Amino acid sequence: MSRRAESAPDRAARIRSLTALDDLVADCRACPRLVAWREEVAATKRAAFRDQTYWGRAVPGFGPGDARILIVGLAPAAHGANRTGRMFTGDRSGDFLFAALHAVGLASQSVAVSADDGLELFGTRITSPVHCAPPANKPTPEERRRCAPFLGRELELLAPSLRAAVVLGGFGWQALLSSLADGGWTVPRPRPAFGHGVRVQIEHPDGRSLALLGCFHVSQQNTFTHRLTAPMLEAVLTDAKAIAAG
Repeated sequence: MSRRAESAPDRAARIRSLTALDDLVADCRACPRLVAWREEVAATKRAAFRDQTYWGRAVPGFGPGDARILIVGLAPAAHGANRTGRMFTGDRSGDFLFAALHAVGLASQSVAVSADDGLELFGTRITSPVHCAPPANKPTPEERRRCAPFLGRELELLAPSLRAAVVLGGFGWQALLSSLADGGWTVPRPRPAFGHGVRVQIEHPDGRSLALLGCFHVSQQNTFTHRLTAPMLEAVLTDAKAIAAG
């Protein structure tokens, strides 16, 4: 296959830095259905944001390149990250997540409204298995597979520092296990089932170890019904912080 014919995910394995990977993600147009949807949303907008310019592209990960904690979501929200260009920024799910991150000392502020609001993450990076906002918030299995090289390469680039992964929801849990298996990690068979509070230790033949912590997703469906509360989320993040500290 020629370099010209390659899609952005095809090129991910050759990327040498997280900054370059983020740029590659932002330029990706590999999934026609997702590209069409994210751009339609960016053009039509929500009434409350009609005066804003939407990002309308794939949304890269967010956080330092030496993160010891990785937070894995599902996909960008149509009027959240697809609007602001930063993971979990600009919607109520993000409000809930960043408030908890700030409460446990992993974020510089509790509110995330735009990509230039000054928010910093401490030792933590946020990513997702699918980097474009999907219709009905439901990416297809094929779209997840097409996007998987990005997550795989992100894990490889974070390898020197990464110690814990907080996975928000079953979709992200299965995607992360698949990426770890593809990357040579020893994933138990049968694969560990997702659940809130579940903790699984995954080992790599080279001696690395990664703790996976399950957490209900910060969707409004979960937070408004109190299936996931702030203390529940903070408890998982606190556990991840302790693991990351060694």
